[in-house]
Amino acid sequence: MTEGHRVPVAVIGSGNIGTDLMIKVMRKSKHLSMGAMVGIDPDSDGLARARRLGVPATSEGVEGLVKLPNFRDIRIAFDATSAGAHAHHNAVLQKYGVQVIDLTPAAIGPYVIPVVNLEEHLDSPNINMVTCGGQATIPMVYAVSRMAKVHYAEIVASIASKSAGPGTRANIDEFTETTSRAIVKLGGAARGKAIIILNPAEPPLIMRDTVYCLAEQGADEAAIRKSIDEMVAQVASYVPGYRLKQRVQFEKLPADRPMNIPGIGKRHGLKVVVFLEVEGAGHYLPNYAGNLDIMTSAALATAEQLVVSKFALAA
Repeated sequence: MTEGHRVPVAVIGSGNIGTDLMIKVMRKSKHLSMGAMVGIDPDSDGLARARRLGVPATSEGVEGLVKLPNFRDIRIAFDATSAGAHAHHNAVLQKYGVQVIDLTPAAIGPYVIPVVNLEEHLDSPNINMVTCGGQATIPMVYAVSRMAKVHYAEIVASIASKSAGPGTRANIDEFTETTSRAIVKLGGAARGKAIIILNPAEPPLIMRDTVYCLAEQGADEAAIRKSIDEMVAQVASYVPGYRLKQRVQFEKLPADRPMNIPGIGKRHGLKVVVFLEVEGAGHYLPNYAGNLDIMTSAALATAEQLVVSKFALAA
């Protein structure tokens, strides 16, 4: 890659997530440039903002993107629409060899958490960013499971109701299903469960996440705490507002006082509880919308690594 060269990208979806991602690309990216903003509402703020910033924009969806004069230069497309729309977008983009980063719960491509498994999927034409809750909590489950066997992991993501737009609300079922599967597949738990809470409090509260893990008996608490602290620092390197809300909690559950886990049965061991807070950077979205900020930040970090690893020679 030559000095100063940037790879043009498209953002599909001119709502809150897509607009925030566009601004992050323009303000923070080392290797990307905005090639196009794509929407279906000609009056959306995202498209209007893109045009004011000099970004090519279309309100004709992915078909309009293909018609843009600079489409042939676009190497990566972020899809920030909905799980239902993503299948069509992906089918169109794959015909042209465009790398797709999916911010919906569609999960056509492999689940990716940048600090957990991005290196394994650099050659995948479609990468799925799981969910906001997944990006925030699965690194913690993984941090525990790399130190000890995890029988069960449950995450509770609490987000401000005001930060949940139409896309988020339409994909609640997909959120819980996708996140639960990813807790097992990426986090390393034998069984996983995900819960999302839309909190209507005023003023809106910053995103909070609670992670419960039941690890094997005799697991090393100090090693687990150290693993979690290291993982928090890694996530915070691309999501500055990501932090532990309080010290990691441990509780030993002896064999004569086991925990009854639905679908698994009674298990004893070490209960690990992690309390997280995710504050947004405030680029386009309010600071309380950490749930959206962590998705756009993770997607940006993924694209940056793809450019360095996958497109370096071609660029």
